[in-house]
Amino acid sequence: MLATLTSFSSLYLASLLMMVGTGLFNTYVALRLNSQAVGAVWVGALIAGYYLGLVCGARMGHKLIIRVGHIRAYVACAAVATSMILLQTLVEALPAWLVFRIITGVAMVTQLMVIESWLNEQTENRQRGRVFSFYMLVSGLGTVLGQLALTAYPVLDLRPLTFVGICFAVCLVPLALTARSHPAAQLPTPLDVKFFVKRVPMSLTALFVAGNLSGAFYGLAPVYAAQQGYTTSQSAIFVAVAVLAGLLAQWPIGWLSDRVNRVGLIRFNALLLTLIVLPLWGWLSLPFWLLLTLSSLCGILLFTLYPLGAAFANDHVEAERRVGLAAVLLIVYGLGACVGPLIAGVLMDYGGSGMFFVFNSLCAAILVATMRPERVTGLHRVDEAPVHFVPAPDGLQASPMVGTLDPRTDPQADVYVETVAVDNSPVTEMEGPDAPPAPGKTAP
Repeated sequence: MLATLTSFSSLYLASLLMMVGTGLFNTYVALRLNSQAVGAVWVGALIAGYYLGLVCGARMGHKLIIRVGHIRAYVACAAVATSMILLQTLVEALPAWLVFRIITGVAMVTQLMVIESWLNEQTENRQRGRVFSFYMLVSGLGTVLGQLALTAYPVLDLRPLTFVGICFAVCLVPLALTARSHPAAQLPTPLDVKFFVKRVPMSLTALFVAGNLSGAFYGLAPVYAAQQGYTTSQSAIFVAVAVLAGLLAQWPIGWLSDRVNRVGLIRFNALLLTLIVLPLWGWLSLPFWLLLTLSSLCGILLFTLYPLGAAFANDHVEAERRVGLAAVLLIVYGLGACVGPLIAGVLMDYGGSGMFFVFNSLCAAILVATMRPERVTGLHRVDEAPVHFVPAPDGLQASPMVGTLDPRTDPQADVYVETVAVDNSPVTEMEGPDAPPAPGKTAP
């Protein structure tokens, strides 16, 4: 297994660098705009724009990978993402920043699809779960390191943006120099969204609310800490502690969810989250150590909602539909991540920083009200349920392609995925609507 993980070192290193840059950037933007007295709604809008790019750019990314191949698509998108970051050092207009963030999301989802499809194609089924878990660990570690890197910049000037640009540029080096052959592209066919809405409505609700919470946390938790009077370093640590706690909690929560009622566990976690954040509503002045303690508890409860909801959905969907299910879950989660920062930003602008955790309590209360174990009839429960829990990256640190990494699915049999060969041959005058298909292509 160690040899397998080592053989993917270039992919893991590229993921780590991407997440370091992303983690640092999100917190930096929140603190920078807050120091300039920019409303929280704009901070939420920038985070929402990034997630919107991630969700909407998936199909575009697939087409690009199929057209030019994995490495070329990755290198091109890394250059675009780097340019968008550096443009923000030249342009100060917030509407322009919003456009830059959407484009960055489109570029980064393509990079994620390249890495994930590469891992999937060249990993045996019996090792896919461990390869995926290590990928999740590297992604989460990158986000934490990004927060800690910001502590080296107590003054919120342009140097952190330069550092992010360096991370986004250097992350293309491991893939550009890899000796591994790139895989065939995985091309999802149109998804039967109505089927999943009927089959797993509670899971979709849980994922949408989880997206609201996660998107708002990454965008506005630093603003909350800054408005409470904490320094840049303390605000970054506040976010890092929550992300790290959520990362480490994946395995024990997963072990527990394989042994108890998952809907009941989601509801219990949501109830705890509703109550734990009450001291953070703004009516108490808390010492920093207590703030970090509450932040870590929030991270445990918040960042495990996505994999819990996904595991419950997989318990009620047949194996041949699970790659399509993974894509739908990520889209719903991403839409939630677009909405959450905007709502929380508006609440903070009108009600003060404490409204951020009021928003958290409200979202968690929605889960308490909607996650009802007695509503689970078991009518569509699959034979192998409970399906083995799989740790999952938070904050959309994954693309819809991540479903093929899930050891609960067999990409070769899934009705939603077909493998297409990448044809990099130049177009000739012989090619046209009446010409026979070239090798590796199918006739229209």
